Amino acid sequence: MGELREARSPLISAHEVDYTLDVAGRPLNILRKVSLEVAPSEVVAIVGPSGSGKTSLLMLLAGLEQAAGGKITVNGHDLGKLGEDDLARFRRKTLGIVFQSFHLIPSLTAIDNVGLALEIARPDLSMAEVRARAAKALEAVGLGSRLDHRPTALSGGEQQRVGLARAIVAEPKLLLADEPTGNLDQKTGKAIADLMFSITRDLGTALVMITHDPLLAARADRMLTMSQGELSENLVAG
Repeated sequence: MGELREARSPLISAHEVDYTLDVAGRPLNILRKVSLEVAPSEVVAIVGPSGSGKTSLLMLLAGLEQAAGGKITVNGHDLGKLGEDDLARFRRKTLGIVFQSFHLIPSLTAIDNVGLALEIARPDLSMAEVRARAAKALEAVGLGSRLDHRPTALSGGEQQRVGLARAIVAEPKLLLADEPTGNLDQKTGKAIADLMFSITRDLGTALVMITHDPLLAARADRMLTMSQGELSENLVAG
């Protein structure tokens, strides 16, 4: 019975979360009483207009911003009780993040961009093991022949594949994706989305993604809508 209860425990549990910014000396409410649960291996899409608070929620789930109220627990960690060092360790061991704008290090090759993320997450690994795992992650996203190419020698779609490989190389329990196909054409974006869904399901990784693409959002297990800092659930046609 203990194993059954553990299996049902959410990976993410956010309860009545508020997030406020100080603007010209006055508080601006970005999120209002947001509650969210995400199960292990679940895929959740968050949609809504620009400025509604979607990215702010993602930053809170990553421990990159601090809530003004409420409680966020991710993989058993109460983020509000963690200091900066513990938050950094939490991110290294638990999270992968895919950004809209890639954020690759231009002076590093594809394998070194991916390998650096793994070195940070797993300092116990030898350099040979880091490079082997980085190469395997790049092969998984179809870039086995581009290991030694720098970002400037890669197309936008290839750069996002490197970004995806970097995010999953340490096999995180949670992948956060902020408009992962937003800077790509429709065909390339679909290919990246196919890879992202396939890899996360193979790894058993939960995925929370922000998207303006209704076709991408409809592929999630659940779709949530953010509007004026409030989160509500949509039914996803199955």
